[in-house]
This record gives sequence, structure tokens and C-alpha cells, in this order.
Amino acid sequence: MNAPHSPFRPIQALPDQLISQIAAGEVVDRPSAVVKELLENALDAGATQVTVKLEEGGVKRIAIIDNGRGIPPDQMPLALARHATSKIASLADLENVGTLGFRGEALASIASVAQLTLTSRTDGAPHAWELAGVSGAQAAPASGTIGTTVDVRDLYFNTPARRKFLKSEQTEFGHCAEVVRRIALSRPDVTFSLSHNGKTVDHWNASEVDKRSAHILGQEFAAARLPLDESAGPLRLHGFVGLPTASKSRADGQYFYVNGRFVRDKLLTHAVRAAYQDVLHGDRYPCYMLCLDLDPALVDVNVHPSKIEVRFRDSRAVHQFVFHAVNRALAQTSAAAQGEGPAPALPAPGRLPWMREPQQASFAPQFAARSAPAGVAQDLASYGALFGSVPLPAAGDATPAIAAAPLPPAAQSLPDDEFPLGFALAQLHGIYVLAQNRAGLVLVDMHAAHERILYEQLKNALDADAMQVQPLLIPVTFYADPVEVGTVEENAGALQALGFDITALSPTTLAVRAIPALLKNADAQSLARDVLRDVREFGGSRVLVERRNEMLATLACHTAVRANRALTLPEMNALLRQMEATERADQCNHGRPTWAQLALADLDRLFLRGQ
Repeated sequence: MNAPHSPFRPIQALPDQLISQIAAGEVVDRPSAVVKELLENALDAGATQVTVKLEEGGVKRIAIIDNGRGIPPDQMPLALARHATSKIASLADLENVGTLGFRGEALASIASVAQLTLTSRTDGAPHAWELAGVSGAQAAPASGTIGTTVDVRDLYFNTPARRKFLKSEQTEFGHCAEVVRRIALSRPDVTFSLSHNGKTVDHWNASEVDKRSAHILGQEFAAARLPLDESAGPLRLHGFVGLPTASKSRADGQYFYVNGRFVRDKLLTHAVRAAYQDVLHGDRYPCYMLCLDLDPALVDVNVHPSKIEVRFRDSRAVHQFVFHAVNRALAQTSAAAQGEGPAPALPAPGRLPWMREPQQASFAPQFAARSAPAGVAQDLASYGALFGSVPLPAAGDATPAIAAAPLPPAAQSLPDDEFPLGFALAQLHGIYVLAQNRAGLVLVDMHAAHERILYEQLKNALDADAMQVQPLLIPVTFYADPVEVGTVEENAGALQALGFDITALSPTTLAVRAIPALLKNADAQSLARDVLRDVREFGGSRVLVERRNEMLATLACHTAVRANRALTLPEMNALLRQMEATERADQCNHGRPTWAQLALADLDRLFLRGQ
């Protein structure tokens, strides 16, 4: 089909009104874009109080009222002119943008597609001045307080085709409200108020960032967040990252700011996602509110008309800095660092406030003997496993039933700073370990906890090139298809680096002669098949680099203590001690929590105590 014939027209300069309307198509695509541009102008003017009034989703009216510096009356016509701004004056300024706005085209673009009125008063002026956003208009005296009011009515009244693309009133209002939330989140020092159709929807007084983020993102996020503040050279990353247990099925809880500007940047999103890969799996999305501060000369914000995308001068350095900062925060999660606000009945678990070096092999870490703390049911001397290595019983061994220890009479006397997870009381249904600490009752999923411990030990051993090997007294042989045999022959070096010694005895038989010492209690044949499957699918070198953690997680999962496995009290306590010494012990390798705290106050409410 031939393209329709267009009439011949001479090349000519476009009228200013049409130029502004074309620019509005990029800058003002919907009411929320107007709100964004005007809010950024208010903050650039030094406002500490901003009021946003919307009618009919912002289509009928958008009014932004601030208490900033104001605009002198002789400069008000320039404020409505295209490419007129007080924020940059040279290429050097453009390369060092320190304000949210800088192009000088927002007001002109808005005035070209709506009925705009600008009212402003500077400090010391006897009254305000008002200017209509039409060609040839003159500023006239008006009433008003110090600051600026931009009143936008009947958006797209003169471009009805664009108005047809708008959604329902509630949808457009939702987009406007989200813009206000984003900007309010980045400026907790500013008071914001939002109303719609005459009703106040939100109001945030100036406060600290932790309170503002809890107010906007909700108490659920506040109860499951970790503070972060790291610097390296010209880079600083600060804010909050949500615990994996607070993840969502959508990426609507992710707020990233660069020099105070909300951005959607693939590089930054990838860096954060990579930091969560060890504790968050599947289709879940982490929640976070992070601010990256750096020299404006190191980032280009003049990339996209809406200024929502940026380009870094050294993108690799920024990616690595963000990744490692978030990764370190997640590795040191703590119940005490989960933020403020009321805790849920079963709060999201947290990393413990102190760290020990990870231990090897069995559940039992080593530490010096001490007298039993007051209120603990048994003397520490009775916890023999705590002072040496006590291997777990083999899968088929008979283990005596566990009787619950006498309840400690004084929970408040437990040494919370030394043993944050407390001491074991009993095992429930062969799945959970019940322990008592100063706060109340601790519930531990023993399989998930042991899985994380093994996983971290495997990673540490492989990172240090110190993967200890456990030779098998009698090699385990099993039938293998030609593909598996070929995988062994082609990837012998990668298998050895992972701690496996697998050889082909015949075209259809493989022999496992050694496995990683950390997995010595696992089924050698199952381990061998798992590692061969991953090596075959991704290649030996890629498994060691890109897919290494996923493969180690699988091995740890298959090796961890299983449900319905009876543990002795010493073994349970040794598990608690190793959890305290292991990074990321709050979640298993699949992102599920490994433990939860039930506070005494929660128990009191269950039994109506004190009511």
C-alpha cells in the first residue's frame, strides 16, 4: 500500500505557540507530568511548604502553592517564555546541574495547552503580582503571601485530540498522587499537602526521613527495613532496603533517587536486584528507598525530556558501589535494625547485631565455657555440643525423643547481647525449634536455617579456594547416560574446583570418589547428578562464575537436615549459635524466613493478660 500523498509545503519557521505545543507533547503528556514539573520548580525555589490542589484528576485544575523565594514582577513574563531559566547560564552549568529543573520550557509548554495563571510575591514586596499565561499579558497587582502559586485549568482545552488519550479521573489522580509521594519521599524536610476535589487526601509535616518513609510507604515496610548509609570517594548511598520477607509481586515499592531526583535507571535497578539474588528468588521484587548522592559533573541528567533517566560517567563504578553497599546491608540484617513502628505478631526476622566467623562442618561452633546465665533451665556444661564438634546422626539412625526442657523462670535475665536467639526449649513436629530469648519466644525452621548455614559455608570455601574434599572410602557408582559421562570428561577441572572427584568407569558408569566435606552427610549420587545437570546446562566455567551460587544453593538444600529429624537440645542450641555467626541467616536460599520472634507482649494479648 502506497503512503498517502502529502501536499508540497515550503520550509518555514514554526510559530512559537505550535513549538510550545510540540514541546508539551514530550514534557506534559498527562496531568501528573504537570504536577511533577511544578513541584520541582517549587523545591528549586527553596520552598519548605507545598500545597497541591487537584480537581477531576488534574484535568480540570492543578494548583501548586509554595512559600519559596517568589518571582519579581519584571521577571514573570520571562518565566513563561520558552527556554528562559534562572538555573543555568552556560555549558558548564549544564554539565553540573544541581537543581531538579533546568531546561526552562515547562511553564511555557503548560501554558500552551492549558489556561495558566502565575501569582508570586517576593520577600519584602508590599503585595503579590499576577500574570495570565497568554501572549502579551502584563503582570498586575494581586493579593498573596510570599511564594508562588501556579494555577493550571482545563488541561488540553485547545488540543482535544490529546485529551482523548487520558484515562479515567481516578486513574489520572492516582498518577498525580504517586508523583507527589515520590517527591515528598525525597524531601522529608518539606511539608506537603495533597487534596482532590476539595478533600484533603494526604498531609506530611516536615520530619525525619525514617518517619516520612514510614508514613508514605506504610508501617509494613517500616517494620521490615534496614538502614543503609555508605560512602566511597564521591559516591554516597543512603536510605532503606526492605527485608526479603517484605518483597512484593510487583516492582511498585522501589524508589531510587540520584541527587534528589527520582529516576528509573536500568543500571541501578540491576545493581540492587543483583544484591538481593542470594536472599530473594522467583518473581518477587524487593522494596527499597535509596538515595545516591554524587558530584553533578559525574552524571548526565539531560538524557530524557522528563529527566527520569540518567547517564553516569563511570557506570561500572556506580554499579559496583551500589551492589556492594546493598549487599553488605542485607548481610548484616538485624531484628534491632528493622525500623520503627509497631511490629507484626510475627515480625520479619532479622540479622543479629554481632558477628562471629562462620564455622565448618557440624552444627557446633567453638567458644569459651562460661557459667550458666540466670534463668536458663540447664547449666551450660550440659550443652556438650557447644564446646566441640557433634556430627548429626545419619539419616537412618535412631535418635531418642526430645523432652522439653523446664521453662526458664526469668526471661529478662537471658544474655540477649551474647545469645540473641536464646536457648532451645524443644522441637515441634520435627520441623521447628522453639527457643527462649529476652524478647520472648523464637521459632526456627531448622531445615531453612541449616540450608542457609551450609550455603554460606560453601560460598566462603569456594571464594577462598579452600573447598575441603571428603574422599569416600568406597566409591559410589551409578548408571549414567552418555551425556553425563561426556560432561564429566569435558569438565573435570570445574568439578574438582567444586570439590567433586567423579570419574568414568565405563561408557555407562560413573564413580564418585570424593565430595565436598561440608556435604559429607548427603547422598553422593544425588549430589553428583545435581552438579552434573547444572554443569551440562550452563557449562563448567559459567557454573563457577555466573551460576555458582544457584548451584551451591541447590546442593545446600539437598544436604540440609530434613523435617521429622529429631534433634537433641545440644544440637538445637548449636544450630542457634551457628545462625548467629552466619551472614544472611534470616532467609533460606529461596528467600523464605528462617526464624521469627513472638514477643511476650504478643503472647500476653493472646491470653488477654493485663486486659
